[in-house]
Amino acid sequence: MTRTFIALEMNEHMQRHLSGFIHQVAPALPGLRWVDPRGIHLTLAFLGELDDEQLTLTYEAAQQAARKSRPFSYSLTHPGIFGTLRQPRVLWMGIDEPSGALQYLYRLLQKELVQRDFTGESRPFSPHLTLARAKAPLNPTEQAALQKILAPNYKAGSTQPYPASHIHVMKSELSRTGATYTVLQEYSLQ
Repeated sequence: MTRTFIALEMNEHMQRHLSGFIHQVAPALPGLRWVDPRGIHLTLAFLGELDDEQLTLTYEAAQQAARKSRPFSYSLTHPGIFGTLRQPRVLWMGIDEPSGALQYLYRLLQKELVQRDFTGESRPFSPHLTLARAKAPLNPTEQAALQKILAPNYKAGSTQPYPASHIHVMKSELSRTGATYTVLQEYSLQ
């Protein structure tokens, strides 16, 4: 069985930008477990543990969605959280892609997966990059630091456009030190 997801990988420029942001804010938020910027990706579909037959179907779905999609560019917007200020589950960076190409790719991929008997995603697609996770509530000092980072005037995003030209079927291996990601297949957006 292979723990599998489909994603857009981030290029080196974006990784450097996110690494700088993480190094800037991490000292004020020691209660968060930070993601290695080299592993940051935009998840399009998380499929869980798959056998070889399901993996083959995943490759087919990703390939078909990529063939029907065009390359596009996107930018980083602002940080946000899933959860509450006291107990955030995830700190993330938002994505802006005004042309609709990212949403189109997501919908195509969902359609291709459902046609192959995978369960479609029931939640609305909220494109984001996970930067950190929290297992326990933040202390008041950390909550105040997080509130500053989440303020609308906090400059964290990047208006620089970043290209998206491939999707990847990825394997995720979990360990005590975090997840390790391996590209299983790569498909060019046409």
